[in-house]
Amino acid sequence: MLGNKNANSQVLVDMAEKKTRYEKLVHVYHSELYRFAYWLCRDPNIAEDLVQETFLRAWRALDSLLDQKAAKPWLLTILRRENARRFERKQFDYSDVENDTLVDDTSVSLDDEMEQTVIQRQIAKLTDEYREPLLLQVVMGCSGEEIAEILDLNKNTVMTRLYRARNQLKEALSRDDEQLKGASK
Repeated sequence: MLGNKNANSQVLVDMAEKKTRYEKLVHVYHSELYRFAYWLCRDPNIAEDLVQETFLRAWRALDSLLDQKAAKPWLLTILRRENARRFERKQFDYSDVENDTLVDDTSVSLDDEMEQTVIQRQIAKLTDEYREPLLLQVVMGCSGEEIAEILDLNKNTVMTRLYRARNQLKEALSRDDEQLKGASK
């Protein structure tokens, strides 16, 4: 009888520790995961759903996270997989309507806002193989090693994709700039 009480109290202690670890993960990474999810889907409701589903799966698999330093890449990987599952489950109606753009409310200049919108649109036009590593680096602040782990790629492949993504973005922005100069003459 006494052994059963000890076992029950140990289970409660273990659950409390797991809950504390989980709450810390949510507190530290929720806003970063939401920002990345929003960049992936461009819809605040879907982004919030992705983050919630990510944390639900993280709760279920929390015991598999042995190194707390790997929490961010681990959560980003879960989020990316959740986003991919979204496409497996749903058939989309296609339309010619342009996606909404993310607007930075802190910009005071209309020129700055327009420039940011142009950059975001050009990033959105990149293929997934270039857009995802670029967003992970720029938006999430991930290192090359972290991106390689999240995307399950070799670090050299990641660095090559980042280089090509930046070059494609630079080319697209310079073309846009040339078109604007031509239109103003």
